[in-house]
Amino acid sequence: MRRTRLSLFYVAGYLLAGGAGLLFAPRLTLALFLSSGAYDDVMVRLAGALLLALGLLVLQVVRLRVEQLYPTTVAVRLLILACLAAFYLRTYDPLMLVLFAIVALGVAGTLAGLLLDREERDRASGRS
Repeated sequence: MRRTRLSLFYVAGYLLAGGAGLLFAPRLTLALFLSSGAYDDVMVRLAGALLLALGLLVLQVVRLRVEQLYPTTVAVRLLILACLAAFYLRTYDPLMLVLFAIVALGVAGTLAGLLLDREERDRASGRS
């Protein structure tokens, strides 16, 4: 599951960087993410704290090679993508599109890793 594991470093990276940005420099981070909405400072910082916590959990999954959770990271992010799409349709804030793109790139990477790793494993075990 080497490829899948590598894809999750991207996920941990954007969660940790985005979380730190939203927690410690919320206005700057929102501007960098092209936000056009007005968001309460405390709620943005809370979102940052939650992203940091999730980033630390993903980092532990990667570090400890908990391969059983790799597919779950895709399922969770598919839910997040659905929410981001709904939020965009409600607000038309470009922030939601930027976040959607960041998360979607990670989902694509992890899915590709899962499929390639499964194919490699099946080939090694003699299955077709």
